[in-house]
Amino acid sequence: MTTYFFADTAVLTGRTLRHVTRSVDTVITTVITPVAMMLMFVYVFGGAIDTGSVPYVNYMLPGILLITVASGISYTAYRLFTDMKGGIFERFRSMPIARSGVLWAHVLTSLVANLISLVIVVGVALLMGFRTGAGLPAWLAVAGILFLFTLALTWLAVIPGLSATSVEGAGAFAYPLVFLPFVSSAFVPTQTMPGPVRAFAEHQPVTSIVNTIRDLFAQRPVGDDIWTALAWCAGTLVAAYVLAMATYRRKVA
Repeated sequence: MTTYFFADTAVLTGRTLRHVTRSVDTVITTVITPVAMMLMFVYVFGGAIDTGSVPYVNYMLPGILLITVASGISYTAYRLFTDMKGGIFERFRSMPIARSGVLWAHVLTSLVANLISLVIVVGVALLMGFRTGAGLPAWLAVAGILFLFTLALTWLAVIPGLSATSVEGAGAFAYPLVFLPFVSSAFVPTQTMPGPVRAFAEHQPVTSIVNTIRDLFAQRPVGDDIWTALAWCAGTLVAAYVLAMATYRRKVA
């Protein structure tokens, strides 16, 4: 049974990846938004924001990486919604394939598409002056955190992808996720925020993830932020996976 699951998932992942390659504009759109934000913040607002001796492009890159992921996972919900409305799931039910392989195919496609987007964004940041002395272990740690963050949000995207009643509804859930980094330490130090806003910013999940990635790039001790970040990502992943599978079983029953 396990062999069938991996084989079926591989075939179905190939199918969804072909859909992405035939619609390159989705990847381009995913990249354009964070790159445009990065250009605007660095070259328009960066000179007015005091980040000490840290170049502003270095300071805000972790937040831009999270926005890139949040922008990308909206297309996962869109592709799932399209498959649901197109009757693909009904056809798959009549075939001897692993049921969960259908969802995992969309999740793996999301991971690949987001990886491409993240590499492009980091490349643009390097052209803009981003520099880090981080070694391979630090880069691997950053990659691991982004992988877990992407996986958690992708499974979260599965839920509206399966249950939305319109294309707009399937993708709209990602909007709050895109704007969440703006009320965090991603773009400005939280010390500059008024009391209630600062309290929210310092205790929401994005801040701990951003601080961890920033410290890894700067070769500083990460402290407790990394455990908070991992706890948020792992907790979101488990909750989203359980809800997504329950939604899937209800929809295809």
